[in-house]
Amino acid sequence: MRRFRWAALAVAVLAGWFAATAASAAPALWLVKHGRSEIYLFGTLHALPRGAAWRTPAYDAAYARAQTVWFEAPVDEVDPAAFSGFVARHGVDPARPLSRKLPPRTLAELERQADLRQVDHLRPWAAALMLSMLPPPGPRTPDGPTVAAGADLMLIRAARQDGKAVRTFETLEDQAWIFAGLSERAELRYLTDVIRERTPRRGPSWLRKPSPEGLVAAWLEGDLSRTGAGFVGPMKNGNPALYEALLRRRNLAWAEALAQEMASGSGVELVNVGALHMVGDDGLPALMKARGFEVLRVQ
Repeated sequence: MRRFRWAALAVAVLAGWFAATAASAAPALWLVKHGRSEIYLFGTLHALPRGAAWRTPAYDAAYARAQTVWFEAPVDEVDPAAFSGFVARHGVDPARPLSRKLPPRTLAELERQADLRQVDHLRPWAAALMLSMLPPPGPRTPDGPTVAAGADLMLIRAARQDGKAVRTFETLEDQAWIFAGLSERAELRYLTDVIRERTPRRGPSWLRKPSPEGLVAAWLEGDLSRTGAGFVGPMKNGNPALYEALLRRRNLAWAEALAQEMASGSGVELVNVGALHMVGDDGLPALMKARGFEVLRVQ
């Protein structure tokens, strides 16, 4: 299986920006029931500060009961060289560089944020991911959120160590194709939005994130309402192709896989995916309820 570091981290960071707006004093957790089958749905925050206290008795009880633990992808199996090879095959366009695709004002802002000589040959999606990996403008926060301390990476390592059955919805190559498969129009909008997000007070509302401290605090409270109003809706309207690829299409595939799990046997399973995948009519709780399962928010 091919393993990609950049793609997984970029998906994680992007989803982490979107996902953390959350109110009931704990990260959101649902229970889906059908006969003797139970599946817990937990919305994670992919990047957290070291030592963040987010595990609760309710989550620990769900984890202890679960025989199988699900994740978006095997984020503990990352290989930067493999992703570099993917970019070399699917993320470059030397015949039509970015300097010919971007309008002058956007290109000038990109040049202030990165060395154009290093990114000009990239397709817009690859340049956008590269920018997403760079430290944000402004003062550095050495104790700020990192993917290494995020819930997903910590949980997948714990599940393997505890002998749980670990399953993933996607490979890391699948996650790379989320971006590489975008239309050029969607790619350019994505890159433009990332450039503007890194420019103070110019970012689109679906990318403009609160401070890292506010992001984590909101997720810890479990209130998803601001996510829908502040991120999902504007993203759906501002770049519908990215919304379709990053959220809706994946959620539908995951809901179908979980519905098959519910129908095929009994037992307890625990799903850990970015909290953005739990929001709105296209979120996993709503999709499972629409399929006729009993869905209860338990935290």
